[in-house]
Amino acid sequence: MGTPTSTDNRGAVTARIPGSKSITNRVLLLAAAAAGTTRLDDPLESEDTVAFRKALTDLGVEVTVGQGSWEVRGTGRGPSGPARIWCADAGTAARFLPVLAATGEGEFVFEGSAQLTARPLGPLVEALAELGAGVEPGAGGGLPLRIDARGLSGGELRLDSSTSSQYLTGLLLSAPLMRQPLTVSAAGLVSRPYIAMTVALMRTFGAKVAEVAEVPPVAPAASAASAASAAGSSGGTVRVEPGGYVGTRIRIEPDASTASYFFAAAALTGTRVTVPHLGRDSLQGDLRFVEVLAKAGAQVEIEADSTAVTGVGPLRGGFEVDMGDISDTFMTLAAIAPLADGPITIRGIGHARLKESDRIAAVSGNLRALGVRVEDGPDWITIHPGRPAAATVACHRDHRIAMAFSVLGLRVPGITLDDPGCVGKTFPGFHEELRRLFGEQAVSTAS
Repeated sequence: MGTPTSTDNRGAVTARIPGSKSITNRVLLLAAAAAGTTRLDDPLESEDTVAFRKALTDLGVEVTVGQGSWEVRGTGRGPSGPARIWCADAGTAARFLPVLAATGEGEFVFEGSAQLTARPLGPLVEALAELGAGVEPGAGGGLPLRIDARGLSGGELRLDSSTSSQYLTGLLLSAPLMRQPLTVSAAGLVSRPYIAMTVALMRTFGAKVAEVAEVPPVAPAASAASAASAAGSSGGTVRVEPGGYVGTRIRIEPDASTASYFFAAAALTGTRVTVPHLGRDSLQGDLRFVEVLAKAGAQVEIEADSTAVTGVGPLRGGFEVDMGDISDTFMTLAAIAPLADGPITIRGIGHARLKESDRIAAVSGNLRALGVRVEDGPDWITIHPGRPAAATVACHRDHRIAMAFSVLGLRVPGITLDDPGCVGKTFPGFHEELRRLFGEQAVSTAS
């Protein structure tokens, strides 16, 4: 944040991308569980991260908010109840924090918005019960979730991870606070790079984590695809030793999922967009989205501490791509795909139907409303070349739908959003930044 704009006669710009939501919320929990104080530099300030931070304070953790940094005074143990925790729309809060609470003592009740209450928690509920917590889910199997905490035993678990990697992440993050080692076999694991991120951050805080070959190690963006491919599709097993965490200082890198919209905008408009501090050693698998843009004809440069994408001609289509490991960016590709010179098929994204919205249905419906030919199935979508017409995009209260179609709006005049404010979940300043870089081409934010 705060990086000045740079432009030249080739249309080169530097995008100001806020901190990673995924890293910010993981580090918040790790800092809370650690002994000592942790400083987060450049954390993301958004609806989801503020909700997560507030939830931690409701669990008794002291967080001091400064200019461009947060300090967390860790407890070194699980929290004490009773406490009632509001998760708002934050799926990470609903899936990570109940495990932390269960490592403590007392009664905890987790609640959230109607949208979050509709999202599943079944595998996590079953795992917590097996580890020794008293767990009472709501009528739909999710929130409101009541935890009767008396510490967690650890042991061996088999976890259904076919719909979300967040269940596994939630268990791993709090595993060092359990009484015995925790070994989790994650069946059908999706979104594998997020587990690599989680493990790397746990090790930064001093945890002892052992992985078997099925879970890919943290890999630079340029080689992450091959690592995930080599891992196979059966799942993975992770073992975490007890022993707690130690506080540290960590800088939060820019959010790669958010950067995808600006990289796609570069490919679409013939601009060069650079994102500083997001380079080849990034913890985020979603940086691999630039590899997909390269397949679509863009020029991509991944340096040690930055990534740049340049649009060098019409988008190329006529290919299929599996985006299961980077499904938060599939909507970015799908939204701009109508302007490619051939059809684009995206596969491996069935779990995206269980996010803030049914994202496959939401993308398909909006593209059809714009006059684009689309076919879709349980875990795939095909977008054909077309001439999108002006229409109002139904955001479904989903920040990623709003941001993805805003990129298409740079080339299709008259696209508007029915809920432009939903971007506040991860990037409250998104529309302003898009307008700063691309001027009047940016979509109208009038509802």
